[in-house]
Amino acid sequence: MELNAQERLKVGEVIQGEIGPVAHGGHFVARHNGQVIFVRHGITGELVKVKITAVSSKIAHGDVIEVLTPVPSRITPPCKYAGSCGGCDFQHINLTMQQDLKAQIIKEQFLRIGKMDLAELGFDLKVTPVEPADGMHWRTRMDFAVSPRGAIGFFGARSNEVVEIKDCLIADQRMNVGELASRSWKSDARVEVAVSSTNEISVMRSGRSISGPTQIVEQVGGNSFKISPVAFWQSHKAAPVTLVKAALAQLGAKNGDHVCDLYSGVGLFAAAILKEVGDRGFVTLIESDKTAVTDARKVFLNKENVKILQGLVAQQLPIVKRADLILLDPPRTGAGEVVIKQMIKFRPRKIVYISCDPAALARDAKTLADLGYKLDHIQAFDLFPMTQHIECVAGFSPANR
Repeated sequence: MELNAQERLKVGEVIQGEIGPVAHGGHFVARHNGQVIFVRHGITGELVKVKITAVSSKIAHGDVIEVLTPVPSRITPPCKYAGSCGGCDFQHINLTMQQDLKAQIIKEQFLRIGKMDLAELGFDLKVTPVEPADGMHWRTRMDFAVSPRGAIGFFGARSNEVVEIKDCLIADQRMNVGELASRSWKSDARVEVAVSSTNEISVMRSGRSISGPTQIVEQVGGNSFKISPVAFWQSHKAAPVTLVKAALAQLGAKNGDHVCDLYSGVGLFAAAILKEVGDRGFVTLIESDKTAVTDARKVFLNKENVKILQGLVAQQLPIVKRADLILLDPPRTGAGEVVIKQMIKFRPRKIVYISCDPAALARDAKTLADLGYKLDHIQAFDLFPMTQHIECVAGFSPANR
């Protein structure tokens, strides 16, 4: 029910209340006189004071300004920019609780959107931590905004204003953020930095290379990828190895299989799959980004049992003649109903879905279930520590097998 103007909270108003459950997007839910408030910097069970920062007819947004009764999982944020920078949502929460909260988000999204109770399906879902164990200095790709003064930083939460920084605790230390922060970047819209597994460092300003190689080399499981620093690559230093291992274990590729790798990027998963299917097998990659496709064609040069299709998956997948197995790693928006329906026409014996958004994964899992594919595996990895983001690997197989 829509509240009238007298009942509705107002921007700048301070209210007291208890923090409720975590919500998709990293906010926590609180209520005041029947109005829902999405709150930053709280933790479930805390009694807090919240300053209202935005109001609509049905919901409000707010920030915790005082914790009256903290819970044991609250810690002092390690970063001095926590609270102002919009990048890390969970720095005030210890890592164990961060992972518990992310598991709650996944379960809630599957229950609400996917209409699946993961516990009833037999899944004791937990979020697996990865190295580094302290959740710091894991990010190998950074895209800094530039302030009007020419300083690097990040946008504030729900804001277009740049919070200037002198360091970033989740950035790979090889980037030397402090040195970058000492320079003036005036007239630039952004500064992009990439650090490779082979210790190459590339710095670009507004898309122009200013230091380091214009192609960097990543090595994963004996495969080498010479790629553009701006091509999509998993940002956590442990993510490529972690996700390839998890995906291949679920895919179950055999010699002679034909496999489709959708939203394939530069071919991280395809390269590993190719070893599994052998010379008698075949791998088809579909990717829309031109830079990624250019890099992938170099990675798979002279591979006769690899085909790379450039374009939207929904437009290119109907060209494919056979797919015994399908692996997909779509963007945050997920695959969607059109692509899911195209996939199941092949009747693949296994679909492995890698997702960075549990809401999109839950939606697509429901579509798959409605079309005869059951969820038979789900893992979650904490590849974005200090933030609300989470990576999942889910497996689906025909329900009648």
